[in-house]
Amino acid sequence: MIPRYQVIRGIISRIPKEDVLITSTGMISREVFDIHDRPNNFYMLGSMGLLSSFGLGLALRFPDKRIWIIEGDGSALMSLGTLPLIASESPKNIVHFILDNESYESTGGQPSISSNVPLEQIAISSGYPKVSKITSLEYLETEIPNILNSGG
Repeated sequence: MIPRYQVIRGIISRIPKEDVLITSTGMISREVFDIHDRPNNFYMLGSMGLLSSFGLGLALRFPDKRIWIIEGDGSALMSLGTLPLIASESPKNIVHFILDNESYESTGGQPSISSNVPLEQIAISSGYPKVSKITSLEYLETEIPNILNSGG
């Protein structure tokens, strides 16, 4: 498993300054703030499971802004209905990352069910047009440009 801090650093290094970054409750938001706080960041605190729906709302309301969503597996699992909703609405301005460490780390490290539930398959089944399972920092570096060129 790639250390979350390194993954976040790799993602943030690719976000253009005019794009909006929204992050999930807990450790992800803390680490993003530590790595690169900026005016276009929004840290969703106290609302686990609602980040992706918030990101969809932003993407639909501001179609000329690219919205980057970074949430954990626990957050994504808490609101699985949002993934097919995002795919159904198909905004071209969302980049959605789910960082999977198989735990609800922000609430004490309880195990999530993501070790038994392949989140990338849920995204594919939901109709996401481009899905990648990133397993190395090298692949992250080469895949982000592909994601950005995929149009949603």
